[in-house]
Amino acid sequence: MEIKEIMRNVTDFFKEHIAPPHKITSVEAMEEKEGWKVTIEVIEEKEYMKKYAKDEMIGTYEVLINQDKEVTSFKRLDVRFRSAVDMESRR
Repeated sequence: MEIKEIMRNVTDFFKEHIAPPHKITSVEAMEEKEGWKVTIEVIEEKEYMKKYAKDEMIGTYEVLINQDKEVTSFKRLDVRFRSAVDMESRR
C-alpha cells in the first residue's frame, strides 16, 4: 500500500536525520503537485529534558514527499510541551 510506504520512508528519514518519530498525524495527497504532504510529531531533545526533569517537548513537522516517495523538504511548524493542551483543536 502506498501510504504505508510513505509513512515508512518518512519515519526512516526522521530516525536518521532528526529524531525518532512520536507519531504521524496526517498523510495527504497534494493535488496541485505530484506528491504527498505528511505531518509528523517528534520528541525534541528527549535526553536533555529528562536530565533536567522537564516535560518532553513535541515538535510538529510538515514533510513534503515527491512522486518517488522520497522526502524533498521538511519544516518545523510548532514546538509544545507534551502535556500542553491545544485549545484550537478542542473547539
